Amino acid sequence: MTAISDRPQMLPEQFEEFARHLATTAEGVRPEFINGKPGVKPVPDGDHGRVTQWLLRICIHARPELHLHDPGLKVQGCRGGFARPDGTLADADAFVGQGDWAAADQVLMAAEVTSFDSDTDRRDRVEKPRAYAESGIPVYLLIDRDSAEVLVHSQPDGVRYGTVRTLPFGRIVQLPDPVGISLDTEPLKNWVR
Repeated sequence: MTAISDRPQMLPEQFEEFARHLATTAEGVRPEFINGKPGVKPVPDGDHGRVTQWLLRICIHARPELHLHDPGLKVQGCRGGFARPDGTLADADAFVGQGDWAAADQVLMAAEVTSFDSDTDRRDRVEKPRAYAESGIPVYLLIDRDSAEVLVHSQPDGVRYGTVRTLPFGRIVQLPDPVGISLDTEPLKNWVR
């Protein structure tokens, strides 16, 4: 996502209109609005997509009542943010009828896979963990292809996550409740540069 500036440049309502317009004019663009700043998330590369498929298969096998969705989420409560996680674990019907930007109240886990762009550090490692914690999402999973690590954020307190576990690719990662899924991260070594 490329931020346009460090200061808020539009209201959340203006962003929603901007995002609708972008969806009809720019193919493959994923707009976001975090900390009052609009941005555009780049189209993921093939390895990024493969990591997301890997996670989807594990989640469906372990918890068939859930699905790894990809809706836009309303985040950050009263500040009015909008994020597009790479994966959102929730009940299969959690987002039925919610439109372009769904409420985050039924989300068990938000997942992000780092991209190789200039602001992935700020977006995936700083802004999104805070936005997801403020929204009460119980688990934030960051698959960091730069460092070949998996970060599991849990115990949100409404401002930040109280616990962050960092494990290298190749380890078994236990996602805490309410997710309760084990990930064998060995295959992730195949999808990094």
